[in-house]
Amino acid sequence: MAIEFKTAAQKACYEKIVPMMKELFGELAMFRDNAPVVLVPVGSTYASTAVYAWGDDEATITTRAYVVTKVELTPELMLFLLQENDTMRFGAFGVDSDKDIFFEHTIVGSTCDKAELRASVIAVVRTADQYDDQIMARWGGQRAVDRVPS
Repeated sequence: MAIEFKTAAQKACYEKIVPMMKELFGELAMFRDNAPVVLVPVGSTYASTAVYAWGDDEATITTRAYVVTKVELTPELMLFLLQENDTMRFGAFGVDSDKDIFFEHTIVGSTCDKAELRASVIAVVRTADQYDDQIMARWGGQRAVDRVPS
């Protein structure tokens, strides 16, 4: 199955980052054949780097790593995540529609170079890898990497 791109800019951006991801992460980089997404496992998590169309003439590169799943989102946990966001240089914590906690960072596709892409991906996976055990110890849940697909 071929990847379907929404715009020429999205396609150009994805084609630009593929060789960068191969060079940066070697055999660890796994390329989806049906979406402009690259997966990179690091420690107890993995990064999902996706290229999205942004208008007609631009694209964004978003790297997301799931931190903890199946956790009760208590007010204390939510306050902790928001306060930690205040200390982050790159990226922020979020909660998806399944109430799973992730860490994510987005950069502009047209101006991205290899150093910026590396910094973005590494910041996301290192943060997720650092915080998963800490959050589980205080609030429970399950590391995303340990989640059994249903």
